[in-house]
Amino acid sequence: MSLLQVTNLRKSYGAHVSVNDISFEIEKGRCVALLGPNGAGKTTTLRMLAGLLEPTSGMISFEGSRPGAGYRRGLGYVPQSPAFYGWMTGHEYVIFAAKLSGMGTKDATSRALESLERVGLKGDARRRIGGYSGGMKQRLGLAQALVHRPRLLLLDEPVSALDPIGRREVMGLMREIREETTVVFSTHVLHDAEEICDDIILMNQGLIAEKGSLSQLRSQYSLPVIRVRTEKQEKAIQWLQSLAAKPFVLETQLFGDQAIFNVNDVDMARWTILQEAAQLEIPLLQFEAGSSTLEDLFMKVVGV
Repeated sequence: MSLLQVTNLRKSYGAHVSVNDISFEIEKGRCVALLGPNGAGKTTTLRMLAGLLEPTSGMISFEGSRPGAGYRRGLGYVPQSPAFYGWMTGHEYVIFAAKLSGMGTKDATSRALESLERVGLKGDARRRIGGYSGGMKQRLGLAQALVHRPRLLLLDEPVSALDPIGRREVMGLMREIREETTVVFSTHVLHDAEEICDDIILMNQGLIAEKGSLSQLRSQYSLPVIRVRTEKQEKAIQWLQSLAAKPFVLETQLFGDQAIFNVNDVDMARWTILQEAAQLEIPLLQFEAGSSTLEDLFMKVVGV
């Protein structure tokens, strides 16, 4: 069942169009990744969905009706760089967020502790936020967004500013959260999208370039791929360039001493390339045969 419907949503600033008449639906219980390069319109879209930015035109519908006060109460939102009052403790801040959603003091106090425990901050609940690390602040942002048990959670680049440990912690939390609420998160880290999402909306220059379930898009765009990397020698680079003319090669991407070949016969491609490399004494550093990935789709759609 559809939870959120977006129809011809547009946001412009004078002559500049940030989001250009996009339409999509979010089903209940799904985890949706909003993908795209920087400047694609992801943050603007999320801010309009969160009610923080007024659309220039278009409509957002929540369960068949225009969003009202009830929509806000059922929504959780974490911006890319959450801002907090450093003089407050984590517990005080989440209580504050809970009260903003309409809870009384008693419920807000108990629910805040539950939310902090869930994100792994119960032991730091009495610490001032000014002493929190970046990862702790990101988890605090999740705690305040979850304290009122939202039906829709919007996350803008939730792990982009975190170190590897913090990234794994937040991704683990997102994996748990998606089991009980609908999640929409923006990212340009494709591995994160592949790891936890059900559906993908790929934006580029304010437009939706592609959308659908992850499995559907993988099936639609998956092609046999050969990846080759050589030492940085003129002879080797010229050889990589010559492979583009082989009859089994459908498409070629060359990056100096590296090449990616979409092929129609992976067995023939593997045998031919390895045989030529041996005969010509080409110093191979990498040879990989597989299928095209979400990253390949991303690069193709955004024209890189």
